[in-house]
Amino acid sequence: MQAQEQALFDRLKTQFTQDDGQLLYAGALLRRAATHYPEQTAVVCRDRSLTYRELYHRSSLLSQKLIAAGVQPGNRVLMHFENSIDLFVAYFGIWQTGAVCVPLNTFLHERELTAIVQDANPVAAVASTTLRHNLDTVVEKTGHALKALYTQEDFDWETPLPSDVLERYSVRTLPLQQMCLLLYTSGTTGVPKGVMLSSKNIMSNVMAGNARLSGWNGDGTPLHDERFFAALPLFHVFAQNVCMWMPIMIGGTVIVVPKVDRREISTALEHAPTIFVGVPALYGLLCLMKTAPLESVKFFVNGGDAMPDKIRQGFAMIYGRKIGGGYGLTEASPTVGVYIENDERPTDVVGYPLVGITCQVRDEDGTVLPDGEVGHVWLKGDCVMLGYYNAPEATAKVVQDGWLDTGDLGVLRPDGMLSIRGRHKDLIISKGFNIYPQEIENVLMSHPKVFKAAVIGRSDDASGQVPVAFV
Repeated sequence: MQAQEQALFDRLKTQFTQDDGQLLYAGALLRRAATHYPEQTAVVCRDRSLTYRELYHRSSLLSQKLIAAGVQPGNRVLMHFENSIDLFVAYFGIWQTGAVCVPLNTFLHERELTAIVQDANPVAAVASTTLRHNLDTVVEKTGHALKALYTQEDFDWETPLPSDVLERYSVRTLPLQQMCLLLYTSGTTGVPKGVMLSSKNIMSNVMAGNARLSGWNGDGTPLHDERFFAALPLFHVFAQNVCMWMPIMIGGTVIVVPKVDRREISTALEHAPTIFVGVPALYGLLCLMKTAPLESVKFFVNGGDAMPDKIRQGFAMIYGRKIGGGYGLTEASPTVGVYIENDERPTDVVGYPLVGITCQVRDEDGTVLPDGEVGHVWLKGDCVMLGYYNAPEATAKVVQDGWLDTGDLGVLRPDGMLSIRGRHKDLIISKGFNIYPQEIENVLMSHPKVFKAAVIGRSDDASGQVPVAFV
């Protein structure tokens, strides 16, 4: 399987390498799709859809507005949208100017938005009509001047789609190694840190993910003509990778779910998705629905959080299907491993590291541990971020000689697969023994009356720490 993945990755790399020998700029992905798959449906939401030609047309019209307002390559531009077709227009409209796209979490509070605006120093913003007031408030409070703040009401939906759309518009590009995406993540400190990703980070990771998922196609070819179920918030890097970059790379269709509730999910499932990505809470909701039409789905992938045994087993009992496990982090662009083989391995097994990613497990002193021992997971590869924006000291703490300290605990199994045991900061040490909260949480959730459980450590004079459960 690993040899096949490498061959698939090499094939994709050839397809996305330009005449100058460089990989394609990530912001040019949509233009390429409009060239190769012009009439294919790019994105659908409820009863509305756009082909790749029209999506490129509409996003290019927005790019022209931003450029006319003074946006230059390398400038930061905020994007603040709920899941929608308009989000795709905004995202690629920003990228195609050569600017750095800065997607904002739609659930952030004013304090967090203020910190991001002050750190990112954006020149412009594109927001939904319903979220614009958040940015207006922050801009007024900080006195930060924006050259433009557009909403979807400013999008041009009237100009007819021209026959020469590819000749009419062009994409301003950035060097492959330069930041093109700035993603703010709070982590454990509560203070937003900007993760800088380049086109090289993005393209290498999405191609490796394609190679991994393609292994289950059965015909030895890269993914193509797939329909991706996009219920996760698209401001998150996991959703961007699997529900934006990958579909547009292969000419797939994105089925956008604007809101996670039973009615919207049922409506979206009518479009017959073939690849379903979710988090435990979403799979838990499908379990509660009991009769969701999932027959068209080839495989299900979980990410974002550890999958409780209760949800995995419940899903298998109700739908007769397996949920594959995934692992990643924003600083790794984000996917590190995905495991979707149809067997009964534990949920913490996330498979082999993707093509191009080298993984080590180290102790507290940085010594590489033998297979089977729990330690800190370190990664190296083209997917490792450029660093934290405006934070060289924070970057130096986690990136050393090209290696990224994920902050997660894991085990490299004798078969080469990676098993994730949780965050290092979550580890509970009681009477000298290491206790992993996820293991206790799984036991608690095995009780039929327990819906959710979380375990943390509390200081104890006698034991060092004791586990405390919130049920």
